[in-house]
Amino acid sequence: MMTIHEFQEKLLSEAVNANFKEAEIFYKKTESFQCMIFEGEIDTYETSEEGGLGFRGLYNGKMGYAYTEKIEEASIPFLIESAIANADVLDEDDGSDIFEGNDSYNGHGFYSEELANVPTSEKIELIKSIEKKVLAYDPRIVTVNYCVLQEFNEDRIMANNKGLSLNERKNGILIFVSAVVKEGDEMKTGMVFEMTRDYKSLDADRIAEEVAEEALSNLGEKSIPTKKYPVIMRHDAAASLLATFTAIFSAENTQKDQSLLKGKVGTEIASSVFTLIDDPFHPESIMGSNFDGEGVATKKQTIVSNGKLQTLLHNRKTAKKDGVETTGHAHKKSYKGTLSVAPINLYIAPGAKSKQELVESVEEGVLITDLAGLHSGASTISGDFSVAATGFYIKDGKVASPVKQMTIAGNYYDYMKNIVETASDLEFAPGGYGSPSLLVKELSVTVD
Repeated sequence: MMTIHEFQEKLLSEAVNANFKEAEIFYKKTESFQCMIFEGEIDTYETSEEGGLGFRGLYNGKMGYAYTEKIEEASIPFLIESAIANADVLDEDDGSDIFEGNDSYNGHGFYSEELANVPTSEKIELIKSIEKKVLAYDPRIVTVNYCVLQEFNEDRIMANNKGLSLNERKNGILIFVSAVVKEGDEMKTGMVFEMTRDYKSLDADRIAEEVAEEALSNLGEKSIPTKKYPVIMRHDAAASLLATFTAIFSAENTQKDQSLLKGKVGTEIASSVFTLIDDPFHPESIMGSNFDGEGVATKKQTIVSNGKLQTLLHNRKTAKKDGVETTGHAHKKSYKGTLSVAPINLYIAPGAKSKQELVESVEEGVLITDLAGLHSGASTISGDFSVAATGFYIKDGKVASPVKQMTIAGNYYDYMKNIVETASDLEFAPGGYGSPSLLVKELSVTVD
């Protein structure tokens, strides 16, 4: 069996012999484990391993691609022949080339040996303990309908015939717990997720209390008039809306006329309190990387500064087209994938006030805690959204009651301009999107 390093050296050497002017390998391997608990027992237990190697090479001026799951000698001629055949069917040279690498890379660590060394049995006991504590918290909690612990380990290697050789390891743990509560005829749910590399930070009592209180807070719902309200988007709801509309900041999309931010760099696109940052090294997220999908060194960057669009997200191809430098946002979803553009840890910068202070500043409004149907109810091209929402009525600066099923509607471009205040409670969602709670001037709220 060849090691990955022996394989990559031989493949790159053979590619040059086969008249590839430039050649690159991208290797990715992910191991994960997931355990679901129901009524104190293991309901499902899954382990998975996925990985392979993508090969990219410049042949007769065209970029050919191929990939394999088999890291063995026989795969080398297969990859070379497949990439040649792939390059031959391309109509024209699209201007792609292989990157020789930066002078230096951050070298930030994304792997916790301590987490990796915690026995699986201990992690299972933790998730069982959380379920038990949620059920014991209050008699109105009737069941824990979702109680899952996931852990992942990922290895990534990039190398090319121009001297680039990069590798990276990352790991993390995620916990998702949802409880069902019942009072009279009313049934409600509440869900909490936690993600970290720091296993010691996972406190079963704290997580159980959060889940229970989140579910219980949704009892006693009332109807409110349908109209436009000032809205506080809680950090998690604001992060999920940002994740849905991230595509508008991609240069790939502006170049395809699929974003209204085309030609807007250097102009005001949001309110002065709105600052958007991409930080590949943010300690609160379990995402992160020292290099992008082309081997470009990543760095912390401000995308929108106090309302002004500073830059779009670029890979080398989009940057060349716009006559700018790449921002290091080339994205390769897997070893099979071609290059696209995506952020790493994109978040709205926090402000100084607490979420509670934002609530106290609202005479009448709505606090949104969860959004559903974002993929079907949002258009990244127009910016329009109309989505189901869960939340609370605010009256005289206090959270008065949960609101019956709502739909909130607006336009994301207007929404960015209408952000009045950002709170201090920045948190990240599992996909690498973060936000504090946001006070928005107004959104249309329709109550069923």
